[in-house]
Formats: sequence, C-alpha cells, structure tokens
Amino acid sequence: MMTAAALPQDLFDPAVVIEHLGKTYISDKGAAPKVALQDVSLTIPQGSILGLLGPNGAGKSTLINIMAGLVTKTSGRVVIGGMDLDDHPVEIRRHIGIVPQEINMDPFFTPLEILEFQAGFFGVRHRRARAMGILEALGLADKANITARSLSGGMKRRLMVAKAMVHHPRVLVLDEPTAGVDIELRQLLWQYVRRLNQEEGVTVLLTTHYLEEAQQMCDTIAIIHKGALRAFEKTDVLLSKIDSKRLILTFAHPLETVPSFLTIFQPKKTSPNTLVLDYQPNPEAIQKILAAIAGAKLDIADIETKQGDLEDIFLAFTREH
Repeated sequence: MMTAAALPQDLFDPAVVIEHLGKTYISDKGAAPKVALQDVSLTIPQGSILGLLGPNGAGKSTLINIMAGLVTKTSGRVVIGGMDLDDHPVEIRRHIGIVPQEINMDPFFTPLEILEFQAGFFGVRHRRARAMGILEALGLADKANITARSLSGGMKRRLMVAKAMVHHPRVLVLDEPTAGVDIELRQLLWQYVRRLNQEEGVTVLLTTHYLEEAQQMCDTIAIIHKGALRAFEKTDVLLSKIDSKRLILTFAHPLETVPSFLTIFQPKKTSPNTLVLDYQPNPEAIQKILAAIAGAKLDIADIETKQGDLEDIFLAFTREH
C-alpha cells in the first residue's frame, strides 16, 4: 500500500480552499433572512485531519452541504482538489466522500450490494473486491450479505463511512460519525480513519460534539459560531493558549462556607465537600493554596489537578456575551 511519504508531491497542495464563504437563507414568508455562514475562509492542507467544531446551528452542516453540492452558496469560493466548485461540480464529487449525520441507505439492500451500487456510480473497477475490502476493514465483512435494516445503529454508521470511501476520494468529510456509537465500535472506526489518513494520505474533515475525541484525532481545529469562524489553528497551538489549571479539592468534612482566603481564585462549590479553583500554572500558586488550607486546619480527603483542554477553548470562543 502506498504510504503518505510516497505520494506525489502535487497531492500535498491544499486539499480544500474556502474563501469568504457566505450563505443566507431567504424566507418566502416575509421573515427576516437567516445568515448561516458569513465570510468563512479555511485552507485545509492535504493529509491533515481538521476538526470543525461549533454549537448546534453554528453553520457546520451548511458548510459541509455546500462542499457536497447540496446547498448553493450565496458568496465566496470553494476549491477542492484544485478544482473550483462553480466550474467542476461533477468532477469534485469524485474527490470527496461525505458521511452525513442522517442514515441514508436502502434498508432492503445488503451492505455488499449498497457498496457495489455506489462504486458503480463512480465507475470503480473490481467493485466487489473494493467493497469487501472496506467492509472487512470496518468489521462488517460478516454482515456483507444481510439486509441493512438488520444492522445495529453503530454498524449502519460504519456502513455510511464505507459508502463514502468506496470510490477512493481524496477528502473525507465526517459529520458526527460516532453519534450513538458505543466505545468499541468508535475505536474501530477511528482506527480505520487514522489508517486512511496516515497510509493513504486522505484528508479528513470531522465535525463532532465529543471534544475529547477531536482533541485526540485532529491536528488542526476550526471553531465556528453563529456562522462566523472564531478560531482556526493547529491543535497544540490552540491548547497552548490556555493560561490556567484547575484544582479540585475534596475535604473530609462538608464546608459551611467558602474560606475567604480562597475567594481570589473564584472557587466553585460543586458539592458540600468539594471546591474547584482555577489558578495560574506555577508551583508557587498551588503551594500558597495548600499552605493556607493547612493553616485553616481544613482536612483534605482528595486533591486533583486538571490541565485545561479543548472544552475550555471551545467555551471561550462560543460563550454568549
């Protein structure tokens, strides 16, 4: 199998370029127009895994549907695989695979039939071998010849990924692919996606509400809120901007009141025995906190520190003002 290092150099040009993308929905009932996207610009390098994050209604699905040719943009430009969406809408469909949130397949067809038909739409040679290879990689080979309606929800999700990949696209878009999928099946799915990315150089665009999942999987994060791009950086760079740590203190006895000497840390009382404090990450800060607690003769039953994570970043960019 060809590795990413062995791929032709021209494949490492940007896989997707989105420039000043806008979408406004006009109501036919006299209601005010709804702005779904406003001036969004993204450049996604070939072979990267981008996490596109945002609250419900932020505009993520609109952006994906524009890329898929299902929604007409109001303004801006979309280039996939070096081709402009306006000039090459049909050719672009050969370069992109979309896994939507909704399960859309014929429930009376078998997984093998579904993949063979999908491969036929794109003129894929050796369709059966291609279909069986993907089913095996996704742990569905033993379900190849049963009807799709007999599959569990998690298996249907994986079959949707198989359907999106059967024509060898260079860009794979995953819209909430692990919603409702149990942990074991989720890990199998991510193993396959990592293999596609690392061994075949497939560029992945992922939307998910599982922020821990995005932090582990994605090398780049884009955060969209109310149709506007709020952040777009390498994951490690974005995480490095977190300037505080969290200290979770569990006391041996319930606290009637929060000790006054801790108020500068804006403590949150999450249970009668537990305080959560945010502090600047340096050794002196935590030493002062613990010394003050010892001086007040408060007995600590447990202590835990937590580094800031992608959830903190996400909330910072999407919190209502």
